Amino acid sequence: MDKYVVEGGATLKGSVRVSGAKNSALKLMAASIMASEECVIRNVPDIADVRTMRELLVHMGLELEHESKTMRIVPSSNPRPEAPYEIVQKMRASIVVLGPILTRFGSAHVAMPGGCNIGSRQIDLHIKGLTEMGADISVLHGFIEAKAKRLKGARIYLELPSVGATENLLMAACMAKGTTIIENAAMEPEITDLAEFLLKLGARITGIGTHTLEIQGVDYLGSAEQTVIGDRVEGGTFLIAGAITRGEVKVEGLNPLHLDIVLEKMREAGCAIEVGDNWVRVSIPGELTGIEISTLPYPGFPTDLQPQMVALLSTAQGISFVTENIFDNRFMVVDELNRLGANIKTRNHHAIIHGVPRLSGAPVTATDLRAGAALVIAGLCAEGETVVHDIYHIDRGYECFEDKLRGVGAKIVRTS
Repeated sequence: MDKYVVEGGATLKGSVRVSGAKNSALKLMAASIMASEECVIRNVPDIADVRTMRELLVHMGLELEHESKTMRIVPSSNPRPEAPYEIVQKMRASIVVLGPILTRFGSAHVAMPGGCNIGSRQIDLHIKGLTEMGADISVLHGFIEAKAKRLKGARIYLELPSVGATENLLMAACMAKGTTIIENAAMEPEITDLAEFLLKLGARITGIGTHTLEIQGVDYLGSAEQTVIGDRVEGGTFLIAGAITRGEVKVEGLNPLHLDIVLEKMREAGCAIEVGDNWVRVSIPGELTGIEISTLPYPGFPTDLQPQMVALLSTAQGISFVTENIFDNRFMVVDELNRLGANIKTRNHHAIIHGVPRLSGAPVTATDLRAGAALVIAGLCAEGETVVHDIYHIDRGYECFEDKLRGVGAKIVRTS
């Protein structure tokens, strides 16, 4: 397996452009299952998760071309309404094909998903919502078996504003008979990107960007073109990397409003933040100080940037308190950060971070996608050499990660 060797001490300076958002591109690809004509998706990142979803769609019989960040998807004349374990085990997001397959073909055979082990991410809300829409669903031998001659509109209240459940039910409702109302829906920018793509396909959706989505089912979805929004998590990762090295980094190609609470918390910690129409610049005018953070669904602080922020706060003066409200295993990165000299203690879903003057290089292991990014970030400011193992996690969500970091001055190499 590949690993990263990071030489600490370099101050990051310069500009970096983010790729298309992983969490949007995957869902647009899933939505194309329902299309009866060719779909074109632009600004698609070349990352492991996209390659997995591409493999899944090809298995189902769709034709795909992916070149120069543009993906063309052609529907199949003889589709397979299934998602096998061999593919699904690689990626948690593969569960979002359940709704599109079921509403388009009337049945679905989907393996229980895999992906990062960052805690329980129950699919109960997906199954409950589809059942309320008239689906007959059973879970046997690690597979979800779903049948519905045609889904029916329903009023669905999500106990939690689950991103995946919102996306799955939103897509399923597009071809259901009648009106579906999803209450307490998630509001992430990637869901808005998906909804706009569905509108172009011919769906009828109101309430986009709010907690209540209303979908009037249609009989036919045609073709659409969509450009994937910039990846806000990747953008936040590079901003935090610039801050932890006490450098100056400009991140381009994203909507700063998507990082509103993150930028607010970085300012509170002592970062200077400048914002343009599609860029953000971070610099450090003085010392960083400890702050409090709680992860929450959007527009709250994103759990996908919590490990990176913990790495940054481990180098800030004073004490920081971080509360993780989304995933119960998100603090697995703490033990690895402490190997680098951080002083972090956890209790249940809280982390207490005592800032230290410096980190020191050591061998560490990426336990999941965002933890891997956090360890690389920590290594950038640590004294000496940090070796990050199991970086296949990082490959799932970051395109050309080491190349982009080297472009702003990082000393990082990939080796087997």
